[in-house]
Amino acid sequence: MPQTFALTSVLAGVLLALFSPQTFAAVGSMDLTDSGVGYVALTVFVIAYLLVMGEEKLHLRKSKPVLVAAGIIWMMIGWVYVQGGMSSESESAFRHTLLEFAELMLFLLVAMTYINALEERRLFDVLRAWMVRKGFNYKTLFWMTGILSFLISPIADNLTTALLMCAVVTKMAPDDNRFINLCCINIVIAANAGGAFSPFGDITTLMVWQAGIVQFQEFFSLFIPALVNYGIPALIMSFFVENRKPHAVVEEVELKRGALRIMTLFLFTVATAVACHTFLHLPPVAGMMMGLGYLQFFGYFLRRTLPGSLARKRALAERAGDEAALRRLGSVVPFDVFNRVARAEWDTLLFFYGVVMCVGGLGFMGYLAMMSDILYNGWGPTFANVTLGVASALIDNIPVMFAVLTMEPEMSHGQWLLITLTAGTGGSMLSIGSAAGVALMGQARGAYTFFGHLKWTPVIALGYIASIFVHLWLNVESFNLFG
Repeated sequence: MPQTFALTSVLAGVLLALFSPQTFAAVGSMDLTDSGVGYVALTVFVIAYLLVMGEEKLHLRKSKPVLVAAGIIWMMIGWVYVQGGMSSESESAFRHTLLEFAELMLFLLVAMTYINALEERRLFDVLRAWMVRKGFNYKTLFWMTGILSFLISPIADNLTTALLMCAVVTKMAPDDNRFINLCCINIVIAANAGGAFSPFGDITTLMVWQAGIVQFQEFFSLFIPALVNYGIPALIMSFFVENRKPHAVVEEVELKRGALRIMTLFLFTVATAVACHTFLHLPPVAGMMMGLGYLQFFGYFLRRTLPGSLARKRALAERAGDEAALRRLGSVVPFDVFNRVARAEWDTLLFFYGVVMCVGGLGFMGYLAMMSDILYNGWGPTFANVTLGVASALIDNIPVMFAVLTMEPEMSHGQWLLITLTAGTGGSMLSIGSAAGVALMGQARGAYTFFGHLKWTPVIALGYIASIFVHLWLNVESFNLFG
């Protein structure tokens, strides 16, 4: 997806469609950018994305409009190319775009499965309970949830991390809306910034890595810029946090069997994916799917050893006279990998399919080539990448990044890292600019709001600008590296 000015251009193009005749190339690939079909495709896409942006108000899952839009766009392309006697070309383009999505979807599916497995084993609940039990004051809690969000999101995803930390905050300060709002803003910034310097931290970084443009280790050069992106607004906001202790309810949470071993397997899976891509030049998804096999084997081990484990725990509980433990043991459900797969965020994955296919279709029509010429040849890569990052505050960063990858502008590694940084962190400027922000508005409804976040947008923008300058200064050598 383009940026704000491009969205305006799209709307203008829709109006022009009423007066423009169909113009197709007679031979070769058809240029549909100045055709009725092209304008209709843009209209369909804009309408679909407006429905996506209104998800919270309409209570309409974001996958629905983009799935329909993708079908309409490619059916129109197919019809035009059949008329032109070039149906094989449109078919090949569709399959190519579908393959790109399939690789990313399977990768994300495995990552989501591991995160869901860790959640089911109560690893995140234990972390939350530990923080509550420690009885930190507001300032300490503000910094701890932010720093942990920054450090966890590169391994887990920014959405999961944000939800976990928000749960801690709301449990420790259930009636203090002002503090919850500040903490949620801090968590969103930290989670998005933390996800920007790791291929696993965000879908956008994953897309760039899987495309083979930037090597795995190169992403870590964004650590300090990402830290600046989070640190500046966090430091300023911390002065507005009261230095007092909350009244939190302490709870005891027991870690389920195998949680730490699943965490180890997840790290081993990541290592396998990196090795496949770095040393064997295979798609990272090959290593991730192998890692799903690791989890399945371990799930088999957990099921086979469950009766013996329950018997030992039941004997200990009976000797101790612990009735609560006995009731808990009586309701234990065997671990099932496929239940974790079923609990993956399918709406997000289907939304991702719709966006990729929509943007791929518009690119096939010629719109992305036109936009690439305007942005990267007309404006220059630095200004274009910074502007696209700002646009991601209004438009999801997934279509922004996929559009850039589809354009394939000639850029140095430093510029590719810049768009990775800006697309990942630009969404922090508005609560609707990232999945983490949208999710927290639902989780902390009434406490964390759009306007509550908007008040701090200038401070967040300061961190955004500072991180760009730090990257331009610190990673100057990467701007001389091409290919």
